[in-house]
Amino acid sequence: MVWPLVSSALRRCSGPQLQLCRWAASNAQNAEPTGYGPISLDATYREFYHTLEEKWQKQWKEDSLAGKQLRSVKPYTSAKKKSYVLSMFPYPSGRLHLGHVRVYAISHTLAAYRRMLGYEVIHPMGWDSFGLPAENAAIDRGIAPHVWTESNIADMKEQLEGVGLHFDWHREIATHRPDYYKWTQWLFLKLYENNLAYQTAAFVNWDPVDQTVLANEQVDSEGRAWRSGAMAERRELRQWFVRTSAYSQELYDGLNELEWPPAVKKLQKKWINPSAGTVFKFKLAEAVADEECIEIYTTLPRDVFGVSFVALSRSHPLVHKHINNLPAEHRQKVREFCTAVNAERTGGADTGLN
Repeated sequence: MVWPLVSSALRRCSGPQLQLCRWAASNAQNAEPTGYGPISLDATYREFYHTLEEKWQKQWKEDSLAGKQLRSVKPYTSAKKKSYVLSMFPYPSGRLHLGHVRVYAISHTLAAYRRMLGYEVIHPMGWDSFGLPAENAAIDRGIAPHVWTESNIADMKEQLEGVGLHFDWHREIATHRPDYYKWTQWLFLKLYENNLAYQTAAFVNWDPVDQTVLANEQVDSEGRAWRSGAMAERRELRQWFVRTSAYSQELYDGLNELEWPPAVKKLQKKWINPSAGTVFKFKLAEAVADEECIEIYTTLPRDVFGVSFVALSRSHPLVHKHINNLPAEHRQKVREFCTAVNAERTGGADTGLN
């Protein structure tokens, strides 16, 4: 049964595959069935494979996909159809794992397939290399972040090429290099000049080990930071924000023009969720510290005439900062409620404010 299968495969092989199939065919005629299970590679096979691999890696580097074919693609002015194949840029930790191989094998295959269909293809590669993880790793090892990062990039690039994955390396970028982050700085200044970048105080998830702010998605179900494993802390910090809400309606409407699965577009619409409403100020009978009123936002301003109470979150300044200024008979109940919220229990407590 072995020889017919190998013979059939041989007719479909070419290039390095053809050589490997011929080797397999020459050794398969006398092979005995050994049952199912892992294949044991003998020394002869391994030697042949490495020789074949070295030969074709050299060939590819010199004049195939990783070489002249990609570099010959200039400003894309021909009449050919264009295709931009972009996979996620990896963080340069220094070592590839199977997740990397899976992701980049897919984009490599798609890029190669479209080239065979006659497309002019851009298939770039870059490195998500700017940030605290690289700095903390460098501190642990007593070397400069730049040195550590560049060394890892060189190692991972060699591993990607060793796997046989081909990218437009002449288009390579790295986010820690000045020729890239100068544009990040330029973009921030443009946002600031147009009142789209601003500072305000807000509660954040804080990683006490990495000394950085974490997105909600970077804190696991046990409240631990995804990278360091430390318990995330809630801190109020003054920080920069981008006013993405200024474009929420445009983003929402633009989803109708995308050829995405309906379920995905529905999720995106719920996430963007543009709203228009009004801010009301309820004046306190007596000021508490520097707070003279409570601001609320509502999308139903007509209902304000029926308001019977105003609920405050535990992060509101009147609760967080000025709990000692609340009426004495209510302070302890508010403290107990805040503790209960931290323990994921529900309920409420009367602040005693009027």
